Amino acid sequence: MDAANTEPTVDRTELETEIARDLRALSAISEQIGHVFAHSNRLRPNDFRALTHVATAQAEGTPLTAGQLSKLMGVSAPAVTYLLERMIESGHLERVPDPTDRRRVHLGYTEHGMTVAAGFFGPLSARTRAALAELPDADLTAAHRVFVGVTAALREFYGELPASTPE
Repeated sequence: MDAANTEPTVDRTELETEIARDLRALSAISEQIGHVFAHSNRLRPNDFRALTHVATAQAEGTPLTAGQLSKLMGVSAPAVTYLLERMIESGHLERVPDPTDRRRVHLGYTEHGMTVAAGFFGPLSARTRAALAELPDADLTAAHRVFVGVTAALREFYGELPASTPE
């Protein structure tokens, strides 16, 4: 322990390794939960992946087009069109005209889609809030910075990977 600090001194490399392990564990359990959501709503795994991409883009203020979703998922345009038709027919997604370019159409959640997601993920949200309740705001702020940095690194790495062309 550092004499001026009550916390033990931590090796930076070991701490970064622990964060990487934590992120893998988070990713793995998130995927398992996603499979249960998909199965319980009679969705295919790619349907859930599409919903996740649309929700993420919508939350970040950068709604997706069908073409962008096709690239993100690494599937052909006809496959995404078929997937989107199913998701629109089931009431989860809708096509939303771009207010600045009437030729462009974005994808968005419907009220029904939001209700279904909230019904399933609401208990998870409550558990997450309870798990974080005891942590000081400074810790949450630092954790947010870590997630932003790691997400940026992952997106940068993904952008450098050889493109897989959808068949």
